[in-house]
Amino acid sequence: MLVAPVVAWPAFAGTDANQAGRNVAVFSASRQPATGPFKMQTATAHERRLKSFSLPGLDGVIHNLAEWEGKVIILNFWASWCSPCLFEIRDFVSYQQQYKARGLQIIGVGLDDGTKLRNVQRTLEINYPVLVADPKKNTDLMKSWGNKSGIVPFSVVIDRNGQVVYSQHGPIDRDIFDENILPLLDKI
Repeated sequence: MLVAPVVAWPAFAGTDANQAGRNVAVFSASRQPATGPFKMQTATAHERRLKSFSLPGLDGVIHNLAEWEGKVIILNFWASWCSPCLFEIRDFVSYQQQYKARGLQIIGVGLDDGTKLRNVQRTLEINYPVLVADPKKNTDLMKSWGNKSGIVPFSVVIDRNGQVVYSQHGPIDRDIFDENILPLLDKI
């Protein structure tokens, strides 16, 4: 069942919340998660270029995406209230630790209040940069990366040449990581 988009954030809610065992959440007017069907999305031609932006990090520094040029980037949009996001972050912490030396850089973009994001960072021991994107001021940020529906978690994979090579609504599990991201670490 699909519901009309919400004005504040494009959103839909579905009853098939666990297709293929993967849950996703969407923004709604109350910013509480609703679940929707998992849908994998490959970047289209017009979305295949690196989009530079600057956001404050939880470290208190303004960061620009260009800082991580030459690395394989997983740009992960998430929120503190999103259970699938929090589950996925545990895997990202492991991937970052295991593959950092091979050029992997995970960058979290938290669509939430900085205090809430900082609590998640501390609790889950996030070992990669977390940028803060106020959902009220950055409504077009996810759209600019190809996420028209407002689903989180949402990830964009950028190769070492700055090309968007993959995007995903829903969590990136180990099989998806091994198939779509791991091979990029071997390309120089």
